[in-house]
Amino acid sequence: MIGMDPKEEKERLRRLIWSRMEERGVTLFPKPIRGRIPNFVGAEEAARKLSLQREWEEAEVIFVNPDSPQRQVRYLGLSEGKMIVMATPRLREGFLILDPREIPVSRYREASKISGAFKYGRKVRLDIPKVDLKVTGSVAVDERGGRVGKGHGYSDLEYGILGEVGAVGSDTPIATTVHDLQVVKEVPMEDQDMPVSIIVTPTRVIRTKRFGKPRILWELVTPDLEREIPLLRELRERSPQRDQP
Repeated sequence: MIGMDPKEEKERLRRLIWSRMEERGVTLFPKPIRGRIPNFVGAEEAARKLSLQREWEEAEVIFVNPDSPQRQVRYLGLSEGKMIVMATPRLREGFLILDPREIPVSRYREASKISGAFKYGRKVRLDIPKVDLKVTGSVAVDERGGRVGKGHGYSDLEYGILGEVGAVGSDTPIATTVHDLQVVKEVPMEDQDMPVSIIVTPTRVIRTKRFGKPRILWELVTPDLEREIPLLRELRERSPQRDQP
């Protein structure tokens, strides 16, 4: 990939994975998977394998993305008495706190859906509890911890926000559950990109030993992005010494 533009290579990888998964018949609802974190056959088994890892067992608060392939991750967390933190779609309404003590056990399945999370969760802005484990969705990953999402950059931004408010640190493990077909040879990474330290598929667990630097690269935050995600403006106003874009 010498000389290749990272953004172009990431987009090539997305198209490759979406096509590969469709051709192999391993995709699940919602469809089409293009433009999404793809749901896949074996997502529940990958979630189960993740729940057997030391980082999961020791975690009291787990941050989980709201996408369909990680629904079982959210359900298992609630079932095991762990607090779940979720980002609202596109971060527009901040974050949701799902406390299993405040949700009827019979409603854990419903609460693990995005619609149910809004029903049973509590909205917060930047008052986020310390996160012990972050779980993210991915389109493609490599065994060195490189990751590419669906292309909007929200996972990287939420990671930066969590770092800015002290909810995660450079030692916070980041896990992802994916299909084996989503593991590729190499994913290009840029400074703002969030890596993964644990990759769990339906058949194996890969420990990359790679951790990130959760921070916002403010030079990349445009006025349009702040208007789209008001949390960024709130965060900047907390620290007025930051330069305006």
